[in-house]
Amino acid sequence: MHETDDPASPPDVVRSLVPARIDRLPWSRFHTRMIVALGVAWVLDGLEIQIASIVGPVLQHHGTLGLSSRAVGFAATVYLLGEVAGALIFGRLSDRLGRRKLFIATLGLYLAANALTALSFNYGIFLLFRFIAGMGIGGEYAAIHSAIDELIPARYRGRVDLAVSGTYWFGAILASLGEYVLLNPHLLPQNLGWRIGFLIGPVIGVAIWTLRRTLPESPRWQLMHGRAEEAEETVAYIEREVEASGHRLPPVDESRYLDVHPHESVSFLTVGRTLFREYPSRSLLGATLMISQSFLYNAIFFTYGLVLSHFYGVADHDVPKYFFAFAAGNLLGPLLLGPLFDTIGRKRMISGTYLLSGTLLAVSGYLFKLGELSALTQTILWSVIFFIASAAASSGYLTVSEIFPLELRAQAIALFFAIAQVFGALGPTIFGSLIGDKDHPDPGRLFVAYLIAAGIMLVAGVVEAVYGVRAERASLEDVATPLSAARRAAEQVGHRLDPGSGTGPAGTGPTGTAGA
Repeated sequence: MHETDDPASPPDVVRSLVPARIDRLPWSRFHTRMIVALGVAWVLDGLEIQIASIVGPVLQHHGTLGLSSRAVGFAATVYLLGEVAGALIFGRLSDRLGRRKLFIATLGLYLAANALTALSFNYGIFLLFRFIAGMGIGGEYAAIHSAIDELIPARYRGRVDLAVSGTYWFGAILASLGEYVLLNPHLLPQNLGWRIGFLIGPVIGVAIWTLRRTLPESPRWQLMHGRAEEAEETVAYIEREVEASGHRLPPVDESRYLDVHPHESVSFLTVGRTLFREYPSRSLLGATLMISQSFLYNAIFFTYGLVLSHFYGVADHDVPKYFFAFAAGNLLGPLLLGPLFDTIGRKRMISGTYLLSGTLLAVSGYLFKLGELSALTQTILWSVIFFIASAAASSGYLTVSEIFPLELRAQAIALFFAIAQVFGALGPTIFGSLIGDKDHPDPGRLFVAYLIAAGIMLVAGVVEAVYGVRAERASLEDVATPLSAARRAAEQVGHRLDPGSGTGPAGTGPTGTAGA
């Protein structure tokens, strides 16, 4: 790292090999530790949503909170709106204060709010703590997606992102196992079992707290905020850890340097204007992928317990059994299909998984309407569908975390996550209303909702096929040129500088972008 000697350069432009040093690292114990410490965010979110879905029927009993189906769905909507608020607030703070401070703070907020949820004595208090817990998880998404993508070597990024997002379903499995015991009326009173269930997440979070505090700040974030020396020290620390694991480090490609003009964080207004003005097709792509998967998953999983109970007559304490295979299919999808996103490529795999899952969902909804499915066959069929849909949904998060410039990354993730959750938050309320009361379920009305979700997935698949970005095995700086580097390149072209200086305009050379 050094300040460039180019006389036309601003005095604070830094030429750095930090991104290249990160991308050439082999996989090591450091990367595994990072994934375990940060990936718990998805485990906790899966745990929360699955618990909320499973306890929905229990909360309708007069001995608990005595909620209606609509109230159960609205509680899920409130949790999702909390995620929106948390993503926007903490996403901005993540770009301003750093990834590390935020992924520690947001975990603490979640732990406190979720523990208090277990003590709720009425519906209003329950909604308040669900909203705050959602804020913690929403903040986790923005800070942690940024940190993971900025620290993982480029050739592993796709499979790692999908695998980490897929651990959401490990949390769902834990919730199913826990609630299968806790909601058994022969073991615990109904008004106690659901409360203990909301304490499972805080127990896991406390266990991971110390491990998370050992992680360093993102060197890419440090570099962009004028902390070049700290960035060098952080990368050196990571390199020492990798070497201590028995790996020999490959040489750094000296041509992969990056010219960076440090900057301060920018407002969401600036972020939104920059994204939709300078990256219109990528913004359309990110919004479509995120909205479609959010609506699909939130609508179905917050209300699937009601479907099992109302349409198939499954007893409340037996509901968790049907989630095991269902959640396992969702967990295995990203794990097994993830490597293909780095080999076959982003566009083919993302568009393919969205289109196929949307088509199969429409078919399964039609069979549901005809009454051809039982609780068992419904679960088996949906396990297959969501084996594919889970990889598609995870790839939506992967896309928005890698196709925008580093300076905007956390806020871009937060913005598209918020947009998606606003639409997704409508799903549980819509589905809960269409399910109707337990005594008068209407499969025809619910089929319409399934068709809407399937149609949105199909649209997303088409948008990806048209506007998808080939980001597989590419450095983040090649996928999306940092704004400061792009402006620097434009200035060089404007001044007709020697093309041998090493920095080209966006799309060429070491600071170029991957083609669409």
